[in-house]
Amino acid sequence: MNQQTFFQASQADTPLATRMRPRTLEEFVGQRHLLGEGKVLRQMIDQDRVPSMIFWGPPGVGKTTLARIIAGRTQSNFINFSAVTSGIKEIKEVMNEAERTRLLGEKTILFVDEIHRFNKAQQDAFLPFVERGSIILIGATTENPSFEVNSALLSRCKVFVLQALSQEDLTGLLARTLTDPRGFGDQPVRMAPDMLGMVAGFANGDARTALGTLEMVVLNGQRDETGQITVTTEILEQCISKKSLLYDKNGEEHYNLISALHKSMRNSDPDAAIYWLARMLEAGEDPLYVARRMIRFASEDVGLADSRALEVAVAAYQASHFIGMPECSVNLAHAAVYLSLAPKSNALESGYMAAAADAQKMLAEPVPLVIRNAPTRLMKDLDYGKGYQYAHDYESKLTTMQCLPDSLAGKKYYVPTTQGSEARYTERLRQIEEWKRRRREEERKAK
Repeated sequence: MNQQTFFQASQADTPLATRMRPRTLEEFVGQRHLLGEGKVLRQMIDQDRVPSMIFWGPPGVGKTTLARIIAGRTQSNFINFSAVTSGIKEIKEVMNEAERTRLLGEKTILFVDEIHRFNKAQQDAFLPFVERGSIILIGATTENPSFEVNSALLSRCKVFVLQALSQEDLTGLLARTLTDPRGFGDQPVRMAPDMLGMVAGFANGDARTALGTLEMVVLNGQRDETGQITVTTEILEQCISKKSLLYDKNGEEHYNLISALHKSMRNSDPDAAIYWLARMLEAGEDPLYVARRMIRFASEDVGLADSRALEVAVAAYQASHFIGMPECSVNLAHAAVYLSLAPKSNALESGYMAAAADAQKMLAEPVPLVIRNAPTRLMKDLDYGKGYQYAHDYESKLTTMQCLPDSLAGKKYYVPTTQGSEARYTERLRQIEEWKRRRREEERKAK
């Protein structure tokens, strides 16, 4: 029997996030796409047929907790293994013990946190034991397993993508924490519901951050003579150093600020772009949302005037995904300034919108026979592909073949500008059109 020692911490000294760690799937927050009724992972757990797998997701979404719940629900031994402190010697010792217990009819779930930190040799050490079924390996990583986990090990694991928790999920968790005996249920705490939403928004999908922030604001709350703790807006702002918490990521100000960023970049104003970017990020906006809007902007407002703009925007998204806030703020600033200074063209956006309008009105327009595939004899007999001109068979790599439906022949959707690199495309398009005009004229005369 374990004896309580003088030096052991009381429950009150244990971090709130640890005390509130879910013990069952019913307590687990989020990941309904994996754990909802009828979902694949839920069925595997309920049927006790859990394979080796990799949990890929951002910090604080429950990767370790879910592995513990799976071990308890499937009646398996649970071993928590750290990729930071363990080497091949420790791996083999644990594997041999797991093999011994397997022969006794017991299952072992080996949870490896930050599995991407293991080198190739360390990851390879798991392979024979995974293949023999000595262990069920559950690895957790914040990095893309396609790049960070050996292909041999990855092929033997099912990858499940865990998502950042929604603000609704986190708000519900925080509200439950105020009433749960493991949280603050034994203390009278007054905290307005909208403040819980502010804490949830600040946490940006991370339950650990949300609970840590809640613990800080409650411990710093005002206690009256009856022992009741009151959390005020001033205390909340002081604890998280955010004056902009009133920013609502789902409300009008959210759309006002992203509009301000977009229009500042369109107006080639890098200073304003950086300011509006900072306003959003410092208020807790999801950096990936901002990065997605920049990717759209790169094609909508820059386009072929500078094709590298799209590369920079996509790179900023990847950087934000890899390192997260606050480090990725400079990557997004990089993209915002580049997009602001890039030459502008909306030719792609205008062209697509015009084509989309025609497509919606002419959904039944037939594809010209000349550019249809003819994989069967019947299709060939019906003249599918008849007269098709393969551009690479011609010295100029150009033909006069009509690719638009007859009703739209000659319609222009892409009308390039003379901005930046698009000036080259303007000239190239002019040369193509002039070549086709002359060749068609020659063909008519030849008839």
